[in-house]
Amino acid sequence: MGARLGVTDDWIAQRTGIRRRRVAAPGVSTGDLAAEAGRRALEAASVTQVQAVVLATTTPDHIVPGSAPWVAARLGLDGVAAFDLNSGCSGFVYGLAVAHGLISAGVAEHVLLISADTITRVADPDDAQTAPLFGDGAGAVVLRPGTPGESGALGPFDLGSDGTHGSVVHIAAGGSRHRADHHAAPGGAPFLTMSGRDLFRHAVQRMVASSRRAAEQAGWALTEIDAVAPHQANERISADVARRLGVPEQRVLSDIADVGNTAAASIPLVLHHAVHAGALKPGMRVLLTSFGAGLAWASTTLTWPDIPVPAPAPEPAPPAGASPSPAG
Repeated sequence: MGARLGVTDDWIAQRTGIRRRRVAAPGVSTGDLAAEAGRRALEAASVTQVQAVVLATTTPDHIVPGSAPWVAARLGLDGVAAFDLNSGCSGFVYGLAVAHGLISAGVAEHVLLISADTITRVADPDDAQTAPLFGDGAGAVVLRPGTPGESGALGPFDLGSDGTHGSVVHIAAGGSRHRADHHAAPGGAPFLTMSGRDLFRHAVQRMVASSRRAAEQAGWALTEIDAVAPHQANERISADVARRLGVPEQRVLSDIADVGNTAAASIPLVLHHAVHAGALKPGMRVLLTSFGAGLAWASTTLTWPDIPVPAPAPEPAPPAGASPSPAG
């Protein structure tokens, strides 16, 4: 990719930390990735029935209908509540808050939360500022009722947004304001656009402040945090967030070098990879923090539970000239 865009692979890696990404094969949609991730989560949790499916995504299969009902049906979860949630790259933590609310309100006993994006489908392949950043992927988790002191219980949530800066990262075309065609959108922009410097500044400031509030509400000192799982937007953003929080950089979980920025899927994927790498163990205090389009940010805490985790999915050999397909 680097040569085609007029930059080197090292240039991309130095500025983002990204060396490898996964791109969904032609014909594979966000819903397809979500269904596979959901299936594996249900199997790992030994759960056959949930009362709600929440799909956090910025790239649904269609504007109408939502993708979650189709995913639920494909998983054999007929008749359950199912809906999409679009909070950009903060979607997983927002989804945790929504699932927590559904369970606390007695609406559901078990909630399947899936975060999935095929963000490469909306990235401009000719834009050197955005195309190298994004990969496709999906992750999922099953949530159940618990007690506040229980291992794995989610801590207080810190959620926020600032719509006055929505243009920092957005897609101009495709909604009711501008139809999805080159002539109706300003500048002919059916692709994701970002203001890199503004995005970096907002991401660091918002994630740091949100992380501090979440830790304070949980009664944790920042020095007591064993691992930080940030949205995998940019390695330099994660490093700056850790520095400002006073958390040693080696406690910051990262898989961005191998998968890139997978939008809403990034936090469940980095948690999954960290468990298999031995970087996450039961009893560790973990901070989740994210920032994305909206602008929207979200953070929460949990003590990592002793739970089964699906084995890594085998990666099929990609066809010549294509990137590997994403593992769920």
